[in-house]
Amino acid sequence: MIVEKSMLAPGTSFATAYYVISSREPGPVFMIVSGIHGNEPASIRAAKELAGKFAREELFLRRGRLIILPLANQKAYRKRRRGVPDLNRTFPRSAGSRAGHPLAASVFALAQRYKPNWYLDLHEANGLSQINRRRVGQTLIISQGSRAGSLAKRIVKRMNQSILLPSHHFNIHLRERSGTSRMAAERILGARAVTVETCWSLSFAVRVRYQQDIVRHFLRSAGLIG
Repeated sequence: MIVEKSMLAPGTSFATAYYVISSREPGPVFMIVSGIHGNEPASIRAAKELAGKFAREELFLRRGRLIILPLANQKAYRKRRRGVPDLNRTFPRSAGSRAGHPLAASVFALAQRYKPNWYLDLHEANGLSQINRRRVGQTLIISQGSRAGSLAKRIVKRMNQSILLPSHHFNIHLRERSGTSRMAAERILGARAVTVETCWSLSFAVRVRYQQDIVRHFLRSAGLIG
């Protein structure tokens, strides 16, 4: 296993670190992006900690390749704001179209370079979906008919079996919104793409753990970790 740290958009005000973890065995390419919104710190911490665990060989990649971009939007994070403009509305909307923001263009170019089979976009949201189905806190978001759907449903079931409070259970949420990184990865690159949303009302430590547990379920199901 080889862990390489590189910089996205080097030499610009958007420069931020990403990690490429490569196994010596062939397999799927998995990409994890977090911090597109600067006010979602648990998802950022989860991604950073996962990258660190691979770097310290506390986690081992059995096959394939894993790309982790823990903090996409450094500027928004420094202000602990969602970001203006909302970066997750500026990704390319169709093949041949351009991103509406230079940082979105850099993130998408990274995805184009590695052509992920799987793409996870880690986020946080307000409101528990078990209490109000219009809210997306505690959801995995996929498109109608998504090829990621069957696995996402199995992972929701596994997560809920380990969560004592029913109000904190996860749901599948169907949503298609052009301009998001998930939709760009799915529509243009053909990736199985999922948005992970934990809920702000839960404690920070719990949100970090849920994010990491979900990522591990996906990686294990894809055969990348044991």
